[in-house]
Amino acid sequence: MSRFLSGQYASLKEYVPGEQPQDKKYVKLNTNESPFPPSPGVIAAVTDEEVEKLCLYSDPESKILKGMLAESYSLKSENVFVANGSDDILNFAFMAFSRENGAAFPDISYGFYPVFAELYNIDAKIIPLEDDFSIDTKKYLNIGKMVVIANPNAPTGKAIQKSEIEEIIKSNPDNVVLIDEAYVDFGAESVVDLVKKYDNLLVVQTFSKSRSMAGARLGFAFASAEIIKDLEKIKYSTNPYNLNRLTQLMGVKALEEQEYYDNNCKKIEENREFTVSELEKLGFSVIPSKANFIFAKHEKISGEKIYLKLKDKGVLIRHFTAERIKDHNRITIGTKEQMQILIEKLVEIIKEEEK
Repeated sequence: MSRFLSGQYASLKEYVPGEQPQDKKYVKLNTNESPFPPSPGVIAAVTDEEVEKLCLYSDPESKILKGMLAESYSLKSENVFVANGSDDILNFAFMAFSRENGAAFPDISYGFYPVFAELYNIDAKIIPLEDDFSIDTKKYLNIGKMVVIANPNAPTGKAIQKSEIEEIIKSNPDNVVLIDEAYVDFGAESVVDLVKKYDNLLVVQTFSKSRSMAGARLGFAFASAEIIKDLEKIKYSTNPYNLNRLTQLMGVKALEEQEYYDNNCKKIEENREFTVSELEKLGFSVIPSKANFIFAKHEKISGEKIYLKLKDKGVLIRHFTAERIKDHNRITIGTKEQMQILIEKLVEIIKEEEK
């Protein structure tokens, strides 16, 4: 680091994104991207005419996109916020809602939560997952801090019930409860409809996973009109044009073709079940997942060794070094063909280790 960096950031442990290697072509199962392209309408929307409009600023209010999201989720536009990826929204939420009372979130979850807490010097109550990697929702009742829970959780893929989340919301009426639903479309239960019932609920979602637009950077959130105004205040104080013209347009087109994405989600769920079954035959234990990834551990081979050997064989998965999960690997669910390649390479690795 340079000698100019502010001292308060010198020891900051920044978020480490998944590998995006350029050295060779991999079967890429490490960053929970969709294996399917965007819908035809999204691709067709990027015309020469639209590209020529890039000389003009985008609509800072994203009126058309917000209107489409509101209609799609049976809410009003005043209940919708859009931003440059859901990470942008999480960043704004930590800034806006946890400075005074702090935040509470699991010890094993999305890696950006502790980064944002440290970045803004927020008092963070980090609550360990249970031995089976589940979230004990009772530990978040009446906690008096902004609650941040990913449902399904990452990297475990475990989901909690809507009724349990509602108990957390009801017990913390004076604090925002943020439910990060990045992976909700792969089999978990959303709480978006509870926005109409509770003024302290903030639900965050993304186009990156189920809607095949990770590279477009489009996140959205639902909340009371008052919470949305708070997020807009932060946005307009930092980067009012935070969504480019093409991303807004592609977001609208994606919502118009939701059936395409619903079918892709079904394929991923089917491929997830296939992969779990095959991994268990090879001596893996797999945590039940409602996401587009699974969290797996082999009975005899370390997580790091599996990760490194797969990478050498052209398959990328995600390995974490934290003590509790170092023997697990997170594996994105891709196409059936990609998952078959994964299994084939794992069979090779297991045979090599048995020699």
